Formats: sequence, C-alpha cells, structure tokens
Amino acid sequence: MKFIKIVFLLAFITTFGQNSSTNQLAVYNFPKIKSSITMPVTIPLSGISSIINSSVKDLIYQDDSYTDNNNDQFKVKVWKTRPIRLVGGTNQNLLIEVPLKIWAEKGIGTLGVYSYQNTTFETVMYFNSALNFKNNWTITTNTQPMGFKWVTKPVLDFGKIEIPITSLVEKSLKEQQEKFCKTIDQQMASQLNFQQYAVMAWNVFSQPFHISEDYNTWLKVTPVNVNITPLKFYGNQIDTNIGIDIYSETFTGSKPESSQPIKSAANFNFIPLLADKFLLQTTANVPFTEATHIARNMFLNKEYDVRGSKVKITDIKVYGVENRIMIEAETEGYVKGKSFISGIPVYDETKKKIVLSQTKFNLKTSNILQKTATLLFKGKIVKMIEEEYGIPTQELELASKKSIEEAFNKEYYKGLKMNGKVFTLKPANILLNPSGITAVIDTNATLKLMINGI
Repeated sequence: MKFIKIVFLLAFITTFGQNSSTNQLAVYNFPKIKSSITMPVTIPLSGISSIINSSVKDLIYQDDSYTDNNNDQFKVKVWKTRPIRLVGGTNQNLLIEVPLKIWAEKGIGTLGVYSYQNTTFETVMYFNSALNFKNNWTITTNTQPMGFKWVTKPVLDFGKIEIPITSLVEKSLKEQQEKFCKTIDQQMASQLNFQQYAVMAWNVFSQPFHISEDYNTWLKVTPVNVNITPLKFYGNQIDTNIGIDIYSETFTGSKPESSQPIKSAANFNFIPLLADKFLLQTTANVPFTEATHIARNMFLNKEYDVRGSKVKITDIKVYGVENRIMIEAETEGYVKGKSFISGIPVYDETKKKIVLSQTKFNLKTSNILQKTATLLFKGKIVKMIEEEYGIPTQELELASKKSIEEAFNKEYYKGLKMNGKVFTLKPANILLNPSGITAVIDTNATLKLMINGI
C-alpha cells in the first residue's frame, strides 16, 4: 500500500531556510536543538477500501456442481456489483458494506430427470472490523460478519410453481462471509505493517541535508523517538497525530557524519495529546558587502552640524571584529578623519531590523584641534547609528517563510499531499563570521499529511 511506504518517510521531513550570497560562511557549529515535529495525519477510508477491493475479486464465489452438497441440484455465482465501501465507526472500528449480485440455478425433478431454472438477484453483505494499532508499528484487525440485506429476494419461477431459494443462497453466503472475514484480516495484517518503513525512513533521514550551497550549510536531523495519538475514526477518514522528537543541528563547511543506521525501529509511544506546532531553527545570512551597501545608502554624503560647522560622511563600510559589528566612517569638514562605531548585533522585533547595542566610539584624526569636537560629534553620530542604522530582516523573514511553506505544501509522492503553514518566524540569535552576519531564525509551524489515491 503506497501510503504506508511514504507516510513515515514524510513523518521525518524537516525544512530549512534559504540563503543568497556569493560570500562563503565561515565554519561554525550551531547549537544542537531539541524540538518536536507534530503532524496531523489524515487517511481517507477510500484508501483502506482499495486494499480490501484489491484483495477481493469481482467474482467472489462460484459453485458449478449440481451434485455436491448432497446432490442439491443447485449452482450459484456471486459477484461484487460495486466497490466495497467503508465507513468509520465510533469505537475504532470500520463498518464494511459489500454489494453483491447473485446468479443461481436450481433443478427440480425425480429419478435423475430434472427441470432447471435460473434467476439473478442482489443483496448487501455487512461486516464490522475492529482495528488495533500496536506500538510495534503493526495493525491488526478482527472482522466479524454483520448479516445481509436483501435488495431482491431469490425466487425461481417454474411457471405454475415459484420456489424461494433464500435458505440455499444464505447458507452459501454465510460460509463465504466467514471466509471474507479471514481474508480481510489477513490482507490488513500483511499490508498494515509499518516496521520496515519506519526503519527505512529513520535511516534515510539520518543523512545530512545540504541546505545552502552558497554557504555550504548542512542540516542534520536525528530522530529520538516517535509519539502517536490514538486513532480517531470518522465517517470517511481516520485521523491521528504523529510527533517526532528530534535533534536538529546546523553545520557549515564539510558534510557532517551520518547517524548510525538502525535495523529495527523502536516501539513508539501512545500519548493522548500532541502540540499542534513545532519549533525549527533555520539560518539566513547577510554578507558584510550588503551591510555596507545599506549603510552607504543611508549615510553617504550626509552632513552634520557641529559648532556651526559642517561634517560630511565621505565613505563608510561595515565589517566584523570579534563579536561586534564595526561601522567605519570617513568624514571631512570640521571633523576630518575616521570614526569607528562598534556594537553587538541584536534583533529588534519592533523595527524588524538587526541593530547595534552596547555601542562604542573611537575617532582617529591627525588634527589635534579637532579632538575638542569629539564629544559633540560622538553624541551626534552614535545617536544617528543607534536610531537609524539597521539591517532589515523582513525580506529575509518573508523569503524564509516562503521557502518553508513551499517545502511544506507539495505532493512529494503521488497520492500524498503535505500541507503546512508558518505561524511565526523571527531571528533569535545574531552571529558573526568573517564574511557576514548570520541570523539564527526560530520557526513555529504546523504540518498536515493528506493521503489520497492509494
């Protein structure tokens, strides 16, 4: 069954941020983050119905002998008239409806001389199948017969004599109904075995994801355990929630080693309720060339009044020094020289910008007289930098959100549609590297799996 082969593959999928820069991110080991991915899973009963329909042929039963069953002079054939239909019950059970067309032929006579007449009629057969999802990744069913409903009762017309054969037909149908129960349970047991697919999924996603070629960034997801809520049965679908506790690690530089493969999946845990959101950390990067471009657009050729004289910024650039962003501004006029304003980068959620905090100022000038204006100039330029300069993150946030939601809203395999939505996405930590600024972004999102066309 296709959805069994893929639902657990996708249960371990996690997504990643995108980055666009020509600069290479320095090697940095991001923190190891424990999180949980929670995915509501919806399985239409039409999918399980296809399992049963594929296991039950159109011609269900055939008796071609007049002389068997104590020379009953009776033949019968039974077909499905339409696909078998499933409806969800209220006690983790499935109600199964099998519409049948029956052809019967009966002989009447004595001493080996018989007159034969045939008829065709319809009935509906009912079953009740109780499902038990075990924590070793298998599902067992216990299917019981629930009787018949005659659409038209079987009667043989011999002209002056009409002979009802309901009892003969029901006897055959009851025997077949018992066999159907075993067939349904056998097919369910063989098809609904998740163990091998859980192992495959676990091992596939032990391989690191190359999430950014520009920055040679890798995302490694290590599943820890799986939690599943009890199955909920509705009229046309079964719902459950799958929660995967994971460690996600981001690496830059060379590809990290894969986790050791497993040969068998550990038992999952049944829990009554799972959160409907999960946390994932991704990264977005801003090179210092872009940070410099932003500063030049804001401050280049800008003039300031100091003691009635003008100070003009003629050049400006941005780079990193240890854990601080350095803004180097060249000025001319009343204050001629280089000003160095440094600060620790932080995220301002109100401005949606990376701004500087704990700023420091230093002025280098060859004119000793200009140093008397340092305090006045410092107050003006530092205030300007603190209030006006910032690296906008809204575009990065929107781009990351778009990338994640594109990854969440795809049909990765035929018949399996994944729907997801990002609720909040914002930088949590700001890191510096020789080539730029890295924003570590916390993402809160939801996922939902819809299985169709099994």
